[in-house]
Amino acid sequence: MTAIELITKEDLKTFRTELLNDIKGLLKPGMGEQKQWLKSYEVRKLLNISPGTLQTLRINGILRFSKIGGMLYYKLEDIHRLLEEGS
Repeated sequence: MTAIELITKEDLKTFRTELLNDIKGLLKPGMGEQKQWLKSYEVRKLLNISPGTLQTLRINGILRFSKIGGMLYYKLEDIHRLLEEGS
């Protein structure tokens, strides 16, 4: 004789929540781990500045960058330094 186990909607909801949290944990970088290099759009979003302002920061040498294959990358530590200096 086999036992019948009933699964409620609440059981399914709990399972769904746990599964989604597990998937999110796999997709995110580890705790405390941040990207070391950011693209231009990420820097603009982080600093809440326009593309022109970011270009001015590059031209004036205020924010260093590296260009790889037409893409500009910025070190996160340089951005933190810029914020601390208040430039």
